[in-house]
Amino acid sequence: MIPNGTIIAGRYEIVRHIAGGGMGSVYEARDTRLRHTVALKQLVLTEPTARKAFEREATILAPLRHAALPNVSDYFDDPTGLGLFLVMEYIPGDDLGQLLNQRGQPFPVNHVLQWADQLLDVLEYLHQQGIVHRDIKPQNLKLTARGDIILLDFGISKQTTTSSVMASTPGFAPIEQMQGTGTDGRSDLYALSATLYCLLSNRWLESSITRLRSVARRQPDPLPPLHSLIPHVSRAVSDVIMQGLAL
Repeated sequence: MIPNGTIIAGRYEIVRHIAGGGMGSVYEARDTRLRHTVALKQLVLTEPTARKAFEREATILAPLRHAALPNVSDYFDDPTGLGLFLVMEYIPGDDLGQLLNQRGQPFPVNHVLQWADQLLDVLEYLHQQGIVHRDIKPQNLKLTARGDIILLDFGISKQTTTSSVMASTPGFAPIEQMQGTGTDGRSDLYALSATLYCLLSNRWLESSITRLRSVARRQPDPLPPLHSLIPHVSRAVSDVIMQGLAL
């Protein structure tokens, strides 16, 4: 962990550690040149695949401009050996995964549907740019103080013209992504549907592979219709989400 007060690249002063793990960390920092708060995303792994994914996130995000995406202002390899850094717009607040755990119960339907509208808008924008996110889940959605959603973590995103295969999150990835047979915009719609299901039910989903195996054995799909779990979710909303989760 980088100590508070450390100056990175002669410019970014570490304010506090936000989150992190074995791959790296995210810090709140102050840009001493422009005098505003930024988020510093650090990668400490040296494996080529990890570095390539990190670089991909920087190059994908840098030219994008959308209200539901963080702005990227810099990307560099620290000469002192601290790793790769991505400088991004600082978005205060918790992610929806944290908030769901704190609540211990589903979010209100009207809130989730508002977030769904915002996410559908940003996905349409990304797909028009030929970008598939490939890792939509509650933990990658930040809720701002104004109640808006910001989509984060483009580390396993890809251009639709490429065929790279990276990790995915079980429960939020369609069968073709789990099997590595290819992804497109429909993969993001599956992940969005899984995310909405989770937020409305406070239930984490079985992986698409587990679901497919059950169906292949002529057993019931372990993912019950949303309205059967949460009666106040309308049948119309449930049907749309379940259609997005079709195998």
